[in-house]
Amino acid sequence: MLLELPPVLTRVVKGLREAGFRALVAGGAVRDVMLGMPPKDIDVEVYGITYDRLAHFLQQYGRVDLVGKSFGVVKFTASDTETCDFSLPRRDSKTGRGHRDFLAEFDESITPKEAASRRDFTINAMSFDPETGEVLDFFGGQQDLRDRVLRATSDAFSEDPLRVLRGMQFACRFDLTLDANTAEMSRAIAGEYGTLPKERVSEEFMKWAVKSIRPGRLLGYLTETSWIAHFPEIQKLAGVPQDPTWHPEGDVGTHTMHVVDAAAHIAIREQLGADARAVLLFASLAHDFGKPATTELREREGKMRWTS
Repeated sequence: MLLELPPVLTRVVKGLREAGFRALVAGGAVRDVMLGMPPKDIDVEVYGITYDRLAHFLQQYGRVDLVGKSFGVVKFTASDTETCDFSLPRRDSKTGRGHRDFLAEFDESITPKEAASRRDFTINAMSFDPETGEVLDFFGGQQDLRDRVLRATSDAFSEDPLRVLRGMQFACRFDLTLDANTAEMSRAIAGEYGTLPKERVSEEFMKWAVKSIRPGRLLGYLTETSWIAHFPEIQKLAGVPQDPTWHPEGDVGTHTMHVVDAAAHIAIREQLGADARAVLLFASLAHDFGKPATTELREREGKMRWTS
């Protein structure tokens, strides 16, 4: 695996190692490189150090913003173009039903495996040691990427209902099939949808619109997890018949998923920006929302046809 860090981060990681600490690149950057994609955001997890000491250490290399102390995150900026998050590994304890009802505990003895176990999916639970070139993959993320499977890292998945919607956009972004056990855990917490802030739901759908390569996985994923009930406009599309002469692909739900897939191809072909792509994808998703209420079997040209 080749994950090249910007020069300043290479110096920071080397400095941390010489000071007796271990720094690992964790999460999405590792996943993206495994998929042959350039990493967009590099997050570095540092082991064996306290938050204050980490912040003080980083100050010698660039600007430090203590914007995420409650989550153990230090935002580090070496220049206008090189910004990344340094974080401490943590344990999360569930304190209530809500998405934010967690107590974060920081401990210098937390191991990379324990830290990885709290991540949502195996494909996001890998880390990379830039000093040794070693990939740490305790939960089979590499194999799941090869098999195109989206699998929860552990039973802790059920503690945060937002992870179901994160899974939705990951399945569509990377064309992944949902693991059966993960689908079962998702169904078990479908009733907790109401605890999610609306802005977080919107954020996951925006990622679906802007980043998906197979946005048409949306209906199947939401149906399999039973979360489709929370999106009735989409749910009503399934099973609505269409005239097979014009729509041999099947019902309105199937048709709509073909349309959003085609829209994603158009967005890529035309190199649309994020806003234009989002408008196109959401318009494609909603273009037949009126059909469930208006579709009827009517006589046309001497034949009975499904029309709306």
